Amino acid sequence: MSDGEIKLEAGWRDALKDELDQQYMRELRDFLHTQRSMGKLVYPPGPLIFNALDTTPLDSVRVVIIGQDPYHGPGQAHGLAFSVPPGVRPPPSLQNIFKELQRDLGIPMRGHGCLTSWAEQGVLLLNAVMTVEQSRAGSHAKCGWEQFTTRVIEVVAQRHEHLVFMLWGNYAYKKADQLDLSGHCVLSSAHPSPLSAYRGFLGNGHFSAANRYLKSHGRPTVDWRLPESAV
Repeated sequence: MSDGEIKLEAGWRDALKDELDQQYMRELRDFLHTQRSMGKLVYPPGPLIFNALDTTPLDSVRVVIIGQDPYHGPGQAHGLAFSVPPGVRPPPSLQNIFKELQRDLGIPMRGHGCLTSWAEQGVLLLNAVMTVEQSRAGSHAKCGWEQFTTRVIEVVAQRHEHLVFMLWGNYAYKKADQLDLSGHCVLSSAHPSPLSAYRGFLGNGHFSAANRYLKSHGRPTVDWRLPESAV
């Protein structure tokens, strides 16, 4: 993750300029460089690490969905929490998200799991830890990303009024507990993982609730339908 690799929308780059220059971020860049020099596979690829911020401009954010860390299988991670690139089979958690969309809003499942269309509408799909080593979930936890993404959420919460935060699972709850989200809508439930989805994620109604809240405050709603195919 060299400075030359960072692809970041101008609003975010300006708002996070000082954060990117912090010592812990320099140490994080060194850590990632060392991991790659040792032959370890790190996901997502360098230019996509900040894909969530680059695809969803700071001024357009209206919903924030917080994930834990990227998918750790080959070809799965592309920098958007819970999303996979076109041509990659949706993992179980994403399949459960689609089940809840269908139950909540009657939106049919698609044959792909690319959520770029959500990100382009202002849904910030942010993983709290933004990189991972192949086949080692959580391997880049406590390397600096948590501090950075806390700052990202602080920036967006301060910049906007009446955001919707979707917190799925204990990890997301704990992340939000560090922040002042007063004045925003906070929706919490179990995680969509197959281990917990039936303990409160399925049936949570978050997608319709988000749009009701946005509409009640004069903000554009989200079209949660995905295109029939992704490119």
